[in-house]
Amino acid sequence: MEFSSGRGRLKQARLAGDRRDLYPHSLQFYLEPPTENISLVEFETFAIDRLKLLKVVENLGVSYVRSSDSYKTKLEFELRKLKFPYKALAEDDYEARRKDHISHFILRLAYCQSEDLRRWFLQQEMDLLRYRFNEVTDNLRQKFLEHVNLSFEAVSEDLKNELANELYTSTPGLSMTKVKEQMFYKVGLADAVDLFRARRVFIKDGFAYVPFKEIDVIVLNNYRTKLSKALALTARSLPSIQSDERLQPLLNHLSHSYIGPDYSVQKNTGKISLEQIDTLSVKSFPLCMRQLHKALRDNHHLRHGGRMQYGLFLKGIGLTLEQALEFWKKEFIRGKVDADKFDKGYAYSIRHSYGKEGRRTDYTPYSCMKIIMSNPPSQGDYHGCPFRHSDPELLKQKLQSYKIPPSGIAQILELVKGMHYQLACQKYFELTHDVDNLGFSLNHPNQYFTESQRLLSGGRELKKELSNSGNCQQKSNSQESMNSNSTPTSSNTTADAELEGLEAYFTED
Repeated sequence: MEFSSGRGRLKQARLAGDRRDLYPHSLQFYLEPPTENISLVEFETFAIDRLKLLKVVENLGVSYVRSSDSYKTKLEFELRKLKFPYKALAEDDYEARRKDHISHFILRLAYCQSEDLRRWFLQQEMDLLRYRFNEVTDNLRQKFLEHVNLSFEAVSEDLKNELANELYTSTPGLSMTKVKEQMFYKVGLADAVDLFRARRVFIKDGFAYVPFKEIDVIVLNNYRTKLSKALALTARSLPSIQSDERLQPLLNHLSHSYIGPDYSVQKNTGKISLEQIDTLSVKSFPLCMRQLHKALRDNHHLRHGGRMQYGLFLKGIGLTLEQALEFWKKEFIRGKVDADKFDKGYAYSIRHSYGKEGRRTDYTPYSCMKIIMSNPPSQGDYHGCPFRHSDPELLKQKLQSYKIPPSGIAQILELVKGMHYQLACQKYFELTHDVDNLGFSLNHPNQYFTESQRLLSGGRELKKELSNSGNCQQKSNSQESMNSNSTPTSSNTTADAELEGLEAYFTED
């Protein structure tokens, strides 16, 4: 794939008939990387749209049964909205197929950088392919199988009738009538190993007799193998890609991306008093911030990671600079820090985070992805995501102390076990606010606070504020994106590094 800085492309060449042969089907295994020139603007737009799509796939996969009508309807709506192929459309589907192809490879670059990222990307891409494969017609499905060299021998009617009783007893969910109606394929055991282990197919002479309705399992196994190998190979090639100063910031941004309001500017600035914070921490703070607030009240101190995470969150919910200085000073001088030391050191870093010192950068509250993926807490730290960084038993005890019912705790721990940390936080929101379905995805601690206040106030106060809060972080300028979003696990942003240096100079942990 090559990149150009301009927006213009020769559409007439791209729309020529021979170019359409690149995408004969709306389904793809993404075996060949794109080779055309694209602009950096299109590069980022495609990648962000696919990331939005995969986030929806993850959320729907936990919230709904994948074969349910609600799941299919909501996912089709998202595919249509983002202009990705959602069914085998007519020939004018070329642009959607091209976007699908290119965006997959961009995110493959971004999500090959760690085992956690690879695992997440692989799971969402498999769920997306499963939905698409099951939505196309039988005829197009068969053509796709042939296209990816998965054309299996169909069982003749005579042989199927001869084996009807064995197929009926060995294939769960099929009545004798369905067995006679269903097309069966002879599939090698190596390709049907999951079905064989689950005792869902009839085995004879080294072949599994797989009903057409189960073929998606074979396809997904094959796709998983190919994509896993491709991600590993891509990871080996990263050093050469990381040397490209145009791409590396974009790829780092994408792999830890949050897309939404940045909460750096709030309509309710100054409307929250310091006396309200204790009450708000119980009613409307996400678990990560509730944990930090309690640690601050108990210990009268937070180390640097906690001060940054919690301080920017408080800034985002509306604390002014003057309130922040008063809040932190009152708490710290109750511990081992005297007023003079606070004024000389800690106060500077607070003013710095509000854009009043140093480079005058107006720092953005951390998103969930930044908290989850960067700067994990060590001994004596309280920052991070409790769902990601806490021992499950300690997390269980914490939830019990907050009066979360046992059934709710079990649901949260199951989501944590599946590494759905943001969805676990969403379940925590539902349980603490006594709602069944939020109707949106939680991606930011300040979003949690805003939605909680909107819900508790009956939607009167903060609805307008929510729709206008901050600037959207979907920016084409990569430097702005890097300043307002999270960074890869291996390094912090230049701005955060500068804060770390200032903190080390003026204060001690």
